[in-house]
Amino acid sequence: MAENEKSMSVGWIGAGRMGFALIQRLLDAGHDVAVYNRTRSKAEPLAAQGAKLVDSPAELADRDVVFIMVSASQDLETVTIGEGGLLTATVSPQIIIDSSTVSTAVSTKIRTIAADKGTAFLAAPVSGSPKVVKAGMLTLAVSGPRETFDRSVPLLNVLGKGVTYVGEDEVARLVKICHNVFLGVVTQSLAEITVLAEQGGVEREAFLSFINDSVMGSVFTRYKSPAFVNLDFTTTFTNVLLRKDFDLGLEAAREHGVPMPVAALAAELVTAAIGAGYTTEDFSTLLLEQARRSGAELAADDSFVDDGLGTKAHG
Repeated sequence: MAENEKSMSVGWIGAGRMGFALIQRLLDAGHDVAVYNRTRSKAEPLAAQGAKLVDSPAELADRDVVFIMVSASQDLETVTIGEGGLLTATVSPQIIIDSSTVSTAVSTKIRTIAADKGTAFLAAPVSGSPKVVKAGMLTLAVSGPRETFDRSVPLLNVLGKGVTYVGEDEVARLVKICHNVFLGVVTQSLAEITVLAEQGGVEREAFLSFINDSVMGSVFTRYKSPAFVNLDFTTTFTNVLLRKDFDLGLEAAREHGVPMPVAALAAELVTAAIGAGYTTEDFSTLLLEQARRSGAELAADDSFVDDGLGTKAHG
């Protein structure tokens, strides 16, 4: 670790599935980390690993760097400028690194308020899941002041394998929204061709193995193969959150005059999956909805399938 990285005290707001796994990486790397989570009990296991737990975001205001990872724009406002918010204390952190998926408007608002308090603000949305985090394969797109980014890189590198500076201000938000729209479109397309192959007599595992080994395969298609083969829909990202990101992406498309007919249709299919009751399971349940529309009945294979993360995933 660089000397400045060692001396930086870290605060973290939001110890959900992703936040929890990322905090563990910082603790494992020897960082001094204090954590606020709305439901304190969910963060308590981190205390046993060396984290200090606090009862309000404002109690993290004296930290050098504070990460935020919450679910929505309103949550970001609440933990920063709401009652007991991070930016309501008499002191402020040197740097805020926000890894929430939120609107550009809210991000700009919080960035401006932070600047008035003398706090630099980086937008740093991530790509991955808790399992990806544990495999050290998380990636981040970061925007904001270049000097602040350069100072924060050693800390960001602890979180995963790829940290990309994409520009000033809020452009990282657009990068993440584009990423998640692509995520939904690819998953819907993968569901369609997988159901087509199975209806034609090809086993899902064999078809996905072929795709994954071809030039069309990717880290993502391999990562989602266990869910498709074993019908294991343990949550990494829900259809509800995916629809929110489609809404943000289509809003940005209208703003910039970019037609997105494929994304618009995929958004409707995600909405249909939510209407069918798939609200808390993983968004790979898009496969089940595609099967239903096709009159197909899928059965779990209960097989060990390579997930591309150095493990075999079993249904």
